[in-house]
Order: sequence, then structure tokens, then C-alpha cells
Amino acid sequence: MRLFVLVRAVCAVCAVTLALAGCGDDDGGGTNLKRAQSRVTKAQEALADAKAELATKTTEFCTSAATYITALDRYGDILTGSAPTVGDVKDAGKSLAEPRDDVVAKAGAVTEAQREVAGAEKELAEATAALAVAQAQASGQPTPSPSPAGSSAPPLVSGTTVNRVKQADADFTTAQQGITDQTPLKQASQQFNAAAVALEMSWLRLFAEAGCLTDEQQKQAETAVRTYTTALQTSLAGAGYYQGEIDGVYGPATVEAVSALQKAHGLPVTGTVDKATDAALQADLQAKGGVAAQQATASTAAVQQTLKLAGYWTGPVDGAWTPALTEALKNFQVALGVPATGTVDPATIAALQKAIADAKQPAAPAPPATGPPSPGRTG
Repeated sequence: MRLFVLVRAVCAVCAVTLALAGCGDDDGGGTNLKRAQSRVTKAQEALADAKAELATKTTEFCTSAATYITALDRYGDILTGSAPTVGDVKDAGKSLAEPRDDVVAKAGAVTEAQREVAGAEKELAEATAALAVAQAQASGQPTPSPSPAGSSAPPLVSGTTVNRVKQADADFTTAQQGITDQTPLKQASQQFNAAAVALEMSWLRLFAEAGCLTDEQQKQAETAVRTYTTALQTSLAGAGYYQGEIDGVYGPATVEAVSALQKAHGLPVTGTVDKATDAALQADLQAKGGVAAQQATASTAAVQQTLKLAGYWTGPVDGAWTPALTEALKNFQVALGVPATGTVDPATIAALQKAIADAKQPAAPAPPATGPPSPGRTG
């Protein structure tokens, strides 16, 4: 009798224990839901960390890219207007090797960080889907159909831009290796500058595409490029190389026109405008005479008149571009705070427009004097 009572008591305890624990499937459902929620939380944290790491690596890449572009500009002559020497040609590999290796390494780090973000996004999508299933099971609802995982973010830089950089880099190396002590100076200068300009332009495009510019800088850059390209297309059309629309877009038609100009003058064919290409275009415009020559002359006369009014040109306003005019323009550019290229580039135009706009603003009233007059001041 006592044994029977003891067995009943043990069974009662077991029943209470099972009831409190939720028994069978209910217990498993609650545990699965908690695990699914925990997985989502961890996946969200991992994605946030991966995105923060990508932002850091991108910033490091942008800094390194800016350093490399600055080093490359010594030979490309786009930003600073410094003329490379034969010694520069021979030493270019040495001075560019370190910044190039650094920016390539930083680009690799960005790519790896992008992969980490993509993996974290995939894990979060899977964790979110698993949570939806657990929630449905816990509430007795039908299990939802799995939704397709969202596509990962596109790469910062397009494959086309990357390929252009690689090709320009290979062309630059080839141009450098092809210049020897027996290469005529003029030919060496043309080949090397053309390759350097093409490489620098490709890196500038990559720099902008990778998001290294602020929104305002990006907007200013796009405006400057469109202004420059519109002027270039107009000149190419006047010289008979461009038949497309004057739209300010440096597209295939503009590249083809510049290439045709370079072929006609026996210059390295890059599709970008370097020193020799610009000189050839101006010569063609002058040789065409008529409207084309008038446009070129009027443009130069406008520069002379502007510099004269600003106090930087004392020569005649005759539409003839001379070395003295180049130096005067460089001095003017220094005063405007833009690279002294000696050419009327978009940066100079933008700075001049800003200076004019600032000059039109009413002057702020001078603050009242709060101390004794300085020595020599009478009132």
C-alpha cells in the first residue's frame, strides 16, 4: 500500500514538472524562436560592423588614391602644370612605385571588405527568414515560403573603369620602357606625357566613381568636366574632327574625334587631350581660318582682355597666344587659388565666376573700432 502511494506521488510530481516545462513541442517551439531572434540580432550586429569596416577601408583607399594621383600628376601635367624632364621619364618608375603599390593594396582591402558586407547581408537575410518560420510555428500559422535573398550592393567602381585603369597603367609602363637615350626628346616628351595623361584621367574617373568626393565636390567636378568637354567638342567640330552633338559628354564620339586628331598629327593615340594634342588642335583651328580661326582668336582675345582688366596683362589684346600670356595666366591662377596650368581650364573658369559673384555682393559694414588707432592712423 505504501509502495502504491509513493508511485502515485512520483507520477504527480512528473506531471507537474512536464506541465511547467511546456511539454513536448511547445518547449521546442519557444526555444527555436529565441534562437532565431538571437541569430537575427547577431547578424544585424555583424552587418553593422562589416559596413563600418568597409567605410574605413574606403576612406583609406581614397587618401591613398589622392596621394598617387598627385604623384602621377608630376608627369601627367593636368593639375600642376609642371613640365617633365628626361630625368623624370627615367625616374618615374621609382617615384611612382611606392604610392602605386599602396593604392593597389588599399583597393584590395576595399574589395575584401565588400565581400564581408555581402556575406553579412546574406546571413541576415537567412536569419530573418528563419525567424519568420519560427514565429509562424510558435503561433500555429502556416510556414511562410522562403523569399529570395536580396542582391548584394554593386561594387563601388564599375568593371569598365577598372579595366581602363589597368590598360592605361600597362600603356604607361610600355611608354616608359620604350623611351631610351636614343629617343628624340620631342618624341619622348609626347609619348610619355600622353601616356601619363591617359593614366591620370583614368584614375581621376575611378577616384570620383569610388565615392571619394563629397556630394558638393562631385557636383562641382561634373560641372567643370561638362564645361571643359563642351569647349573641346566645339573646337574639335570647328577643326573638322567632331560631327556629334555638342552635349558636354566625353563619350565615345569625343574620344574618337580626339583620336582622329592625334592620328592626323602623328601623336600617340590615347583619346585624351595632352599638351601636344591641344597644340595640334589650336594649330588646326588657326589653319582652317574663317569662323574657326575667328573663334580661336576671339577666345584668346577674351583671355587677354580679362587679364588686362584684372591687372595681370600689359600686352596687346590681339588674339595671339604667346609664352608671356601663358605666364600672365599662371600668375592670375595663383591669385585665384587654382592650379597654375597656364590654360583656361574648368577650375579657372569656376574660380573666376566665383570671384565675380563675390565681388557683386554688398560689402559688410566695418566693425566699430574698439581700441586706440594704430600708429600712423589719423582717422
